[in-house]
Amino acid sequence: MNETFDGPVPSPWGDETVLETRGRAAGVYFTADELLDTKFPEPRWAVPGLICEGLNLLVGSPKLGKSWLCLGLGVAIASGNKALDKIDVEQGSVLYAALEDTPRRLKNRLETVLDGDAAPKGLSITTALPRGQEMVDVVSGWLDAHDDARLVIIDVLRKVTPRSDGRNSYEADYDAMGALKRLADAHRVAIVAVHHTRKMTDEGDVFNEVSGSTGLTGAADAILIAKRSRNDGAAALHVTGRDILENEYALTFDPERCTWELDGAGLGEAAHNARTAKTTDGVGDKAAAIIRLLARYPEGTGPTEVGKQLDLTKETAGSYLSRLADAGRIQKVGRGKYRSAYSADTAYIERESNVIAFDFGDRVGTVGTVGSASQRADNDGGDGA
Repeated sequence: MNETFDGPVPSPWGDETVLETRGRAAGVYFTADELLDTKFPEPRWAVPGLICEGLNLLVGSPKLGKSWLCLGLGVAIASGNKALDKIDVEQGSVLYAALEDTPRRLKNRLETVLDGDAAPKGLSITTALPRGQEMVDVVSGWLDAHDDARLVIIDVLRKVTPRSDGRNSYEADYDAMGALKRLADAHRVAIVAVHHTRKMTDEGDVFNEVSGSTGLTGAADAILIAKRSRNDGAAALHVTGRDILENEYALTFDPERCTWELDGAGLGEAAHNARTAKTTDGVGDKAAAIIRLLARYPEGTGPTEVGKQLDLTKETAGSYLSRLADAGRIQKVGRGKYRSAYSADTAYIERESNVIAFDFGDRVGTVGTVGSASQRADNDGGDGA
């Protein structure tokens, strides 16, 4: 049977230009040259270098101290003090939804964190929120009433996601996170959703330890994973995201004051300390001292200087250096010359008084700014990556 072709099938969208006309009106459609000429506002940071506007997933094992971390961040931002005791923040209103706590417990915790200081009026606390779209509407209303808000904390995520409706877990997780992301984007505020890690660790990629489907991590703008051993104050914060640089920062947790602090004067030093902790883990005191000493010599040094600094003979220092290099703990960069294993691979970016370390590995290239097009191109991917 012969068929005739009478022209294109009418589009269900109507006019062929509907994507362009409606997209331009909504500010989501550009030609490439128009996009390059468009001026966008800089990202709004809750904690510069760590927590940016958008949806941030904060993950850690149960009873790690995540709620103490959240409360400390909320107090710091609401009062305009330093986050993690080191990072300057811009003061703004904070909503802390502590959904696993009671008001009595929160009062005790707040008194501990404040340590005699006055409570910031800009910190609002709730112990209950509805689920799903109703939660989004309630929080959106609060944000409308607090146009200076810089941070919303939902502790924990599972308390506000819709109950199972029979869909597969990826779809349900991605849709639930997508609703929070749209809320954050609409108000240009940082939302931190607290979640748990799974029991099984992943030595190759710590971000695979997030409990649940990849719908959670795929929809988030940034993922922050806090890790520390039980009864040990030393901790690490692993971060990756669309507007932040992938890195690992050393933190400390004070069990007496229940406070989290950055281990270093700034993010750059904290990143260096996290790397040093890795290279010194499991070695003796002398070997650890040598590894730390080499960090002061970015161009490298030899057994004579190491022996002088650490009261060792040249022969003993040389033996230590050789064994550490063979084990990959330090780098040998010439005859009798060694340096830190990370000194050649780490660059630092200065932005708004915050030093941010970026690990290049073996790659060679230039460094952009935080949130630059080049960085987002590396991190933005299909399927919410």
